[in-house]
Amino acid sequence: MDTTLKGNRISLRPLQYSDADALVHAATDGELWNLTVTVVPSPTTVDSYLKKALDGRDAGTVLPFAIVLNDTGEVIGSTRFWKIDRLNRKLEIGSSWISARWQKTFVNTEAKYLMLCHAFDRLDCVRVQFTTDENNQKSRSAILRLGAQQEGIVRHERIMPDGRKRNSVRFSIIDEEWPSVRQSLEQKLADLR
Repeated sequence: MDTTLKGNRISLRPLQYSDADALVHAATDGELWNLTVTVVPSPTTVDSYLKKALDGRDAGTVLPFAIVLNDTGEVIGSTRFWKIDRLNRKLEIGSSWISARWQKTFVNTEAKYLMLCHAFDRLDCVRVQFTTDENNQKSRSAILRLGAQQEGIVRHERIMPDGRKRNSVRFSIIDEEWPSVRQSLEQKLADLR
Protein backbone atom coordinates (compact mmCIF):
# COMPACT_ATOMS: atom_id res chain seq x y z
CA MET A 1 0.00 0.00 0.00
CA ASP A 2 2.97 2.36 -0.43
CA THR A 3 1.27 4.79 -2.73
CA THR A 4 1.21 8.53 -3.30
CA LEU A 5 -2.20 10.21 -3.49
CA LYS A 6 -1.85 13.18 -5.83
CA GLY A 7 -4.31 16.06 -5.88
CA ASN A 8 -4.40 19.39 -7.70
CA ARG A 9 -2.52 21.34 -5.02
CA ILE A 10 -1.23 18.78 -2.54
CA SER A 11 0.03 15.23 -2.52
CA LEU A 12 0.02 12.68 0.24
CA ARG A 13 3.18 10.65 -0.07
CA PRO A 14 4.36 7.82 2.17
CA LEU A 15 5.99 9.10 5.35
CA GLN A 16 9.67 8.21 5.81
CA TYR A 17 12.33 8.58 8.48
CA SER A 18 14.04 11.24 6.39
CA ASP A 19 10.97 13.49 6.93
CA ALA A 20 11.94 14.18 10.55
CA ASP A 21 13.32 17.70 10.02
CA ALA A 22 10.53 18.68 7.63
CA LEU A 23 7.86 17.52 10.09
CA VAL A 24 9.40 19.48 12.94
CA HIS A 25 9.68 22.54 10.69
CA ALA A 26 6.00 22.21 9.73
CA ALA A 27 4.91 21.74 13.36
CA THR A 28 6.99 24.77 14.44
CA ASP A 29 4.43 26.92 12.58
CA GLY A 30 2.07 27.30 15.52
CA GLU A 31 4.18 25.17 17.92
CA LEU A 32 1.58 22.47 17.34
CA TRP A 33 3.28 20.02 19.70
CA ASN A 34 1.88 22.13 22.57
CA LEU A 35 -1.70 21.16 21.67
CA THR A 36 -3.28 19.00 24.37
CA VAL A 37 -5.97 17.50 22.12
CA THR A 38 -3.73 15.72 19.61
CA VAL A 39 -0.20 14.38 19.17
CA VAL A 40 2.14 16.37 16.93
CA PRO A 41 5.89 15.70 16.72
CA SER A 42 8.32 18.06 18.42
CA PRO A 43 12.10 18.19 18.12
CA THR A 44 12.32 15.73 21.03
CA THR A 45 9.47 13.38 20.00
CA VAL A 46 9.77 13.24 16.21
CA ASP A 47 11.88 10.05 16.21
CA SER A 48 9.38 8.09 18.33
CA TYR A 49 6.49 9.61 16.30
CA LEU A 50 8.04 8.30 13.07
CA LYS A 51 8.95 4.92 14.57
CA LYS A 52 5.37 4.31 15.71
CA ALA A 53 3.96 5.32 12.32
CA LEU A 54 6.43 3.27 10.30
CA ASP A 55 6.22 0.22 12.60
CA GLY A 56 2.46 0.32 12.00
CA ARG A 57 3.05 0.49 8.25
CA ASP A 58 5.36 -2.54 8.47
CA ALA A 59 2.64 -4.40 10.40
CA GLY A 60 0.04 -3.53 7.75
CA THR A 61 -2.28 -1.63 10.11
CA VAL A 62 -1.16 1.95 9.38
CA LEU A 63 -0.45 3.91 6.20
CA PRO A 64 1.14 7.24 7.20
CA PHE A 65 1.55 10.17 4.82
CA ALA A 66 3.41 13.45 4.64
CA ILE A 67 1.22 16.27 3.30
CA VAL A 68 3.23 18.02 0.58
CA LEU A 69 2.53 21.16 -1.46
CA ASN A 70 2.77 20.26 -5.14
CA ASP A 71 4.17 23.65 -6.18
CA THR A 72 7.10 23.74 -3.74
CA GLY A 73 7.55 20.22 -2.35
CA GLU A 74 7.24 21.64 1.18
CA VAL A 75 5.96 19.25 3.87
CA ILE A 76 3.15 21.03 5.73
CA GLY A 77 1.74 18.25 7.90
CA SER A 78 0.92 14.60 8.24
CA THR A 79 -2.07 12.27 8.21
CA ARG A 80 -2.64 8.52 8.11
CA PHE A 81 -4.91 5.58 7.57
CA TRP A 82 -4.85 3.39 10.64
CA LYS A 83 -6.89 0.64 12.27
CA ILE A 84 -6.85 -0.89 8.79
CA ASP A 85 -9.13 -3.94 8.84
CA ARG A 86 -9.14 -5.57 5.41
CA LEU A 87 -11.46 -8.40 6.44
CA ASN A 88 -14.23 -6.00 7.45
CA ARG A 89 -13.22 -3.44 4.78
CA LYS A 90 -12.89 -0.53 7.17
CA LEU A 91 -10.25 1.86 8.41
CA GLU A 92 -9.80 5.13 10.26
CA ILE A 93 -8.41 8.42 9.02
CA GLY A 94 -6.56 10.20 11.79
CA SER A 95 -3.40 11.56 13.35
CA SER A 96 -3.93 14.53 11.04
CA TRP A 97 -2.27 17.88 11.60
CA ILE A 98 -1.40 20.82 9.35
CA SER A 99 0.94 23.79 9.84
CA ALA A 100 -0.92 26.74 11.36
CA ARG A 101 -0.71 28.91 8.24
CA TRP A 102 -2.37 26.20 6.13
CA GLN A 103 -5.27 25.54 8.52
CA LYS A 104 -8.69 26.74 7.32
CA THR A 105 -7.53 26.58 3.69
CA PHE A 106 -8.05 23.99 0.95
CA VAL A 107 -5.45 21.64 2.47
CA ASN A 108 -7.58 19.63 4.90
CA THR A 109 -10.48 19.29 2.45
CA GLU A 110 -8.21 18.14 -0.38
CA ALA A 111 -6.28 15.73 1.88
CA LYS A 112 -9.45 14.11 3.19
CA TYR A 113 -10.94 13.97 -0.31
CA LEU A 114 -7.87 12.12 -1.61
CA MET A 115 -7.95 9.71 1.32
CA LEU A 116 -11.68 9.03 1.09
CA CYS A 117 -11.41 8.41 -2.68
CA HIS A 118 -8.59 5.94 -2.03
CA ALA A 119 -10.47 4.22 0.80
CA PHE A 120 -13.82 3.82 -0.95
CA ASP A 121 -12.82 3.59 -4.62
CA ARG A 122 -9.54 1.67 -4.48
CA LEU A 123 -9.59 -0.22 -1.17
CA ASP A 124 -13.35 -0.93 -1.45
CA CYS A 125 -14.05 0.14 2.14
CA VAL A 126 -17.58 -0.04 3.48
CA ARG A 127 -16.74 2.23 6.43
CA VAL A 128 -14.27 5.04 7.12
CA GLN A 129 -14.22 6.42 10.62
CA PHE A 130 -12.74 9.46 12.32
CA THR A 131 -12.06 9.93 16.02
CA THR A 132 -11.18 13.17 17.76
CA ASP A 133 -10.83 14.52 21.27
CA GLU A 134 -14.14 15.51 22.82
CA ASN A 135 -12.50 18.86 23.66
CA ASN A 136 -11.27 19.51 20.09
CA GLN A 137 -14.15 21.58 18.75
CA LYS A 138 -12.15 22.73 15.69
CA SER A 139 -11.56 19.11 14.62
CA ARG A 140 -15.13 18.06 15.38
CA SER A 141 -16.47 20.87 13.17
CA ALA A 142 -14.02 20.02 10.37
CA ILE A 143 -15.06 16.35 10.38
CA LEU A 144 -18.74 17.27 10.23
CA ARG A 145 -18.00 19.65 7.31
CA LEU A 146 -16.59 16.67 5.41
CA GLY A 147 -20.00 15.01 5.59
CA ALA A 148 -19.29 12.45 8.31
CA GLN A 149 -21.99 11.45 10.77
CA GLN A 150 -21.31 11.70 14.51
CA GLU A 151 -21.91 8.33 16.16
CA GLY A 152 -21.17 8.98 19.81
CA ILE A 153 -18.61 9.48 22.53
CA VAL A 154 -16.18 6.75 23.55
CA ARG A 155 -15.26 7.37 27.18
CA HIS A 156 -11.61 7.18 28.28
CA GLU A 157 -10.73 6.02 24.79
CA ARG A 158 -7.02 6.79 25.23
CA ILE A 159 -4.44 8.24 27.58
CA MET A 160 -2.87 11.44 26.28
CA PRO A 161 0.86 12.21 26.66
CA ASP A 162 0.09 14.47 29.64
CA GLY A 163 -1.75 11.59 31.38
CA ARG A 164 -5.28 12.92 30.75
CA LYS A 165 -7.94 10.27 30.11
CA ARG A 166 -9.40 11.37 26.81
CA ASN A 167 -13.02 10.97 25.81
CA SER A 168 -13.22 10.70 22.03
CA VAL A 169 -15.98 11.51 19.58
CA ARG A 170 -16.45 8.93 16.82
CA PHE A 171 -17.69 9.82 13.32
CA SER A 172 -18.08 7.76 10.16
CA ILE A 173 -18.89 7.77 6.49
CA ILE A 174 -20.27 4.53 5.05
CA ASP A 175 -20.23 3.32 1.48
CA GLU A 176 -23.87 4.24 0.74
CA GLU A 177 -23.14 7.84 1.80
CA TRP A 178 -19.91 8.15 -0.18
CA PRO A 179 -21.39 9.29 -3.55
CA SER A 180 -23.14 12.30 -2.00
CA VAL A 181 -20.17 13.07 0.29
CA ARG A 182 -17.85 12.91 -2.74
CA GLN A 183 -20.04 15.33 -4.70
CA SER A 184 -20.17 17.76 -1.77
CA LEU A 185 -16.39 17.65 -1.28
CA GLU A 186 -15.79 18.20 -5.00
CA GLN A 187 -18.01 21.29 -4.84
CA LYS A 188 -16.17 22.56 -1.74
CA LEU A 189 -12.82 22.10 -3.50
CA ALA A 190 -14.09 23.95 -6.59
CA ASP A 191 -15.23 26.82 -4.34
CA LEU A 192 -11.80 26.93 -2.63
CA ARG A 193 -9.90 27.56 -5.88
